[in-house]
Amino acid sequence: MGVNVALKRRMIELGLTQEELARRMNDTLEEITGRPGNVSDRTVRNLLSGKTRRPIARTCVALERAFGCPAKDLGFSPPRTAAPPEDPVRRRTFITSATGTAAAALAVSPRRVGATDVRRLQGGLDQLTILDNQRGGHSALETAAVAGAHQALELQKCSVSERVRQGLFSIAADFTTKAAWSCIDDRRLDQAQQHLDRSLVLAGMAHDSAAQFSAWNQFAMLSRQRGRPHDAVAAAQAAQALPITRRDPLFASLAHARLAIGHSNRNDRRNALRSLGYAEEALAKAHPAPRPSWIDFYGPAELLAITAIVQQRLGLSATAEASSHRALAITPKRYRRNRALSTVRLALAQLHQGDLDLACTTATDVFDIMEGTEIPGRIRTELGAFHQAVLDQAPRSQRAATWAGQLRQNWG
Repeated sequence: MGVNVALKRRMIELGLTQEELARRMNDTLEEITGRPGNVSDRTVRNLLSGKTRRPIARTCVALERAFGCPAKDLGFSPPRTAAPPEDPVRRRTFITSATGTAAAALAVSPRRVGATDVRRLQGGLDQLTILDNQRGGHSALETAAVAGAHQALELQKCSVSERVRQGLFSIAADFTTKAAWSCIDDRRLDQAQQHLDRSLVLAGMAHDSAAQFSAWNQFAMLSRQRGRPHDAVAAAQAAQALPITRRDPLFASLAHARLAIGHSNRNDRRNALRSLGYAEEALAKAHPAPRPSWIDFYGPAELLAITAIVQQRLGLSATAEASSHRALAITPKRYRRNRALSTVRLALAQLHQGDLDLACTTATDVFDIMEGTEIPGRIRTELGAFHQAVLDQAPRSQRAATWAGQLRQNWG
């Protein structure tokens, strides 16, 4: 018997305590069977300590739903009995096919809607976040997010308290922002704008400054992609003005980081570097706390990645290369899309320092990182920018020709 290292690592990565994991598992069991789950803190301790190496089928199902992966990846042997049948009225299914297609469904019952229903929807949103981190934005992810928002709003037709009503507005806003993000990452910018407009309305109706922050954060990214740096700065400042940034240094840090990118796009070196400094100071003050799952991506690794973007846009290629190396060294492997983006930006920093061979070698790592899934539009855009820079620097070189062949081979 020994500590289940795989389970412990995944809990740390997701920031889950034993109590939170037990609650998630019980919510899943209630969805499947229609009856409250009976997972206790002691159950989780036995799973962590290695005392339980072959959980019963229902526990395996709950674990797989909580972490979005097979039980064997969490260090467990498969159960000897079959999983309990799901009640078709109560089930929620998130299916990822071989091509990564996701779909979500939550049946609406005529009973009074409460906080448990909000948590169920939140669990669905968390699953979409896990899928996004692995594959990136795509149309099926957008469709699933829109469906989740629709279901949250449909539940308001049932008997709900004012607190639950606001919770449903919040989750609808978060689902809609997730749909917008999927479009941003897939470079479908007009559709992203429509989702964000809707999300800001829903977040306002919910009186949820965290949901409003999420929408303004995406608005800043969308404005940057559309070549509107002044709008990007204004969106980051709107996020800074929200109550959540005064309460939580992690949100404040992300707002400063997003503002730094906006300033760098306007070639405002002084304010860009100053905002990066503020972001670092705020992040140093942040401590673990219950937060929406969408912000799990942000931490020291993401701030380093953003720092590399700002430095590169200010013409500081050597420091940008160093920041990208540091970001890649600590970015968790589950954030495949983020790792791929940092890799192509590292390649661009190397290219701008004149090292064509090293830059092209680095860029090809992107294809290994994203192997098995279609490359999202945002990464394609970055690869396209790198390819153009290669052609500008050495249009007739053999290395450039080799790189072009690798790009064509892996583009699909």
